[in-house]
Amino acid sequence: MNAVPDDSFHVFDTTLRDGAQSEGINLTVNDKLAIARLLDDFGVGFIEGGWPGANPRDTEFFQRARTEIDFRHATLVAFGSTRRAGLRVEEDPQVAALLAAGTDTVHLVAKSHDRHVTLALRTSLEENLRMVSDTVAHVRGHGKRVFLACEHFFDGYADNPEYALDVVRTAHEAGAEVVVLCDTNGGMLPDRIHAVVSEVRGATGARLGVHTQDDTGCAVANTLAAVDAGATHVQCTANGYGERTGNANLFQVVAALELKRDRRVLPEGGLARMTRLAHRIAEIVDLAPPTHDPYVGTSAFAHKGGLHAAAVKVDPGLYQHIDPTLVGNGMRMLVSDMAGRASIELKAEQLGVSLAGDREMSARLIARVKERELQGYAYESADASLELLIREETEGPGRRPFEAEYWRVVVENRAGGRPVNEAIVELRVGERRTVTVAKAASPVATLQLAVQRGLGQAYPGLRELRVVDHKVRTLDGVGSAGSVARVLLTMTDGIKRWTTVGVAEDVVAASWRALDDAYVYGLLHSGATAGVAVAKEAEAVH
Repeated sequence: MNAVPDDSFHVFDTTLRDGAQSEGINLTVNDKLAIARLLDDFGVGFIEGGWPGANPRDTEFFQRARTEIDFRHATLVAFGSTRRAGLRVEEDPQVAALLAAGTDTVHLVAKSHDRHVTLALRTSLEENLRMVSDTVAHVRGHGKRVFLACEHFFDGYADNPEYALDVVRTAHEAGAEVVVLCDTNGGMLPDRIHAVVSEVRGATGARLGVHTQDDTGCAVANTLAAVDAGATHVQCTANGYGERTGNANLFQVVAALELKRDRRVLPEGGLARMTRLAHRIAEIVDLAPPTHDPYVGTSAFAHKGGLHAAAVKVDPGLYQHIDPTLVGNGMRMLVSDMAGRASIELKAEQLGVSLAGDREMSARLIARVKERELQGYAYESADASLELLIREETEGPGRRPFEAEYWRVVVENRAGGRPVNEAIVELRVGERRTVTVAKAASPVATLQLAVQRGLGQAYPGLRELRVVDHKVRTLDGVGSAGSVARVLLTMTDGIKRWTTVGVAEDVVAASWRALDDAYVYGLLHSGATAGVAVAKEAEAVH
């Protein structure tokens, strides 16, 4: 692999600006600060923080970032446009706000498509070139590094190549360090990107970057094609966030550059933190974490088919293009009604149970999984329930840390008021019994609160467990009633997460089965031990 990253190649992240334009993302200043810290730790070279002066949030972000973040790897970048038509650059308040942001680097955007100049800016092609030259020179004159993004460049180059090249030359001659060619509408394909970047390099001599959108599903491929053609600056967003269908995915681009192109673009160890970073940023923006994304998705190295599993057992490289640990991910074996003996043995081994050589046990487990999945269970997304099933079959039911003797949920509705959910749960730990009564906003939350309190009496050292996700799906054509509810429940102890599954004709009963599994799994892995004897009691919480 090439030497450690230096200024000869730029990884430029625009999650905080362009990524924030994604539908469903609304970042607070604290969110932006948290993501900036994570990206700096990851090792990107540049972090575009937003457009200072355009809104109070971005202005506050730059003010706070200067004092609250000690950037170790990244340079913070302020984004803005060239001066307005007909206005002296020294008098443009937007340009003044860019300089006041206090960053060493400024990213300017300019029109490079002649139709956008005349129709959107409503100015002449000559004035647009003056706007580019004046603004770049003015910002450079204040000691800033300048990158200039040519908006709609590839479409503009197709319609009027000479004018698009004039914009690149003007920016380059005025002092722009990098001129970024933008596929703003996302309609380009890799062969076109490669050809245009090659032509522009030869015609202008400018250092080129690339910014691609994913409207054809080619943003990552287009970015790599631009690099192959000589671009040395790539603009991306975490998890591909961005308006419409998104931007080039930061994690896919850097992984491809490092692992497929043998180009070091991150500091040592950065790539191995990638999966965790992708999921952490998804949590901050409050979107579902990537499941099927290359490299970082939970399914990126998951194997379900029996033939695949048998081959992976011999050599994981037979069905994996890289070692998943290189990007901080891991291989997963999905056990379902498609599973064969190799699948169940590998999965059991991952869960810490050896079935090597025990064909009879493997066959029993496969049969039981298939029988349960006929009832509506799905274990490929519920590793915790699968582990409990394997342990019950191999070790017997005696390891359960508690038994639920009785539970009941009552939902009471009164005119003009909110529904009241009340649960009664009786648990047995050895010979000790607890009875708890709890109220909460939903039946599942009420049951969880009652179980948590009951187990807290029997296991004084138990860390508080929380349900963080609860998914319900109705399965038609299953069960005696013609349909069943399948519940996937994810729980955390604040450190790790695990998912369980429950199936029943009633949603609450299915939720209880998933909740029961979740607490059994949590206790088995917590190391908590039962405390002093607990007398049978009732604790009412109002």
